[in-house]
Amino acid sequence: MTLQEGHSLNWDDLKYFLAVARTGTLRGGADSIRANHTTLARRLTIMEERLGSRLFDRSKAGLVLTQLGEDLMPHAERVEDEMTAASRVIVGRDARPKGTVYVTMPHGLAMTSIMDDLAAFAELYPDITLNMTFTNDVADLTRREADVSLRVAHEVTDDVVGRRLVQMSQAAYCTGDYARRITDNGGEGLHLIGWHEPEGDTTAKWVRESYYPNARLRHRVSELVPLITLAASGLGMAYLACNLGDRHPGLVRAPFQKPLAYRSLWLLLHRDLRNTARVRLFVDFLAARIKSRRNEFWVAGTVPAAVFEGAREGDLQTVHSRN
Repeated sequence: MTLQEGHSLNWDDLKYFLAVARTGTLRGGADSIRANHTTLARRLTIMEERLGSRLFDRSKAGLVLTQLGEDLMPHAERVEDEMTAASRVIVGRDARPKGTVYVTMPHGLAMTSIMDDLAAFAELYPDITLNMTFTNDVADLTRREADVSLRVAHEVTDDVVGRRLVQMSQAAYCTGDYARRITDNGGEGLHLIGWHEPEGDTTAKWVRESYYPNARLRHRVSELVPLITLAASGLGMAYLACNLGDRHPGLVRAPFQKPLAYRSLWLLLHRDLRNTARVRLFVDFLAARIKSRRNEFWVAGTVPAAVFEGAREGDLQTVHSRN
């Protein structure tokens, strides 16, 4: 075999050659691989020109292999076997994705129904492992600190791909005993547990804009989980996302209020991973589950706020930095 200088065989050449060798005709070969008859004939002619010799002799019975064609046949079949094996590997991995998905989310989400979603995903895809980091620090997806990030925020300014899943509501929560002490007086005589307000401050902007502007800040916490558990212990009222407060068995919504608009829940991923099977499966699964329970996050009677208008829920979109 003497390929002309600068030319080499490729898989398409060999695929056309095998199709004709097995059927004995150009039309039969074209039909067997669903190719255009004219295209196949042209490609076969070019292949013979590059080889400098015929691969087939024409006879009344059709096309028969020349000696060169017979010599090429086993090589072409081995290439076909390798290509078929490679396809099986790719299709198999796509059909049964496996590997690890690195997920980061704030501590508070560990106390929500999203944990049930993670368990359901793990059961449905046993070959995918979830490596979960619970932190209030914002993961830098552009530096691959995580594959996927769940974030509670008004907006996202990272240059990443993301979905705004649901808008959230918030309300003041307390124990049932504490709730029975509340009258319709704007929170006079009541206490709200503070967050990071300056020491000594007895009120804050968010208190004055709440349904309890006369309540006073007393005590402070630095993390969400202690805020929830302390409110459930009767320390005072705490403003919580409704999907957190409504779920806690020791808390009730304080009376004489309406839920207020809160932040949104975002599902973010690095742009290079949007077509990675295991990551895309996880993102699509989690998004569908959370959106199906939208009323759990944005509860009936919530007072809307203009700050939450803009991004459309549910779309996978590129979130560009606005800095």
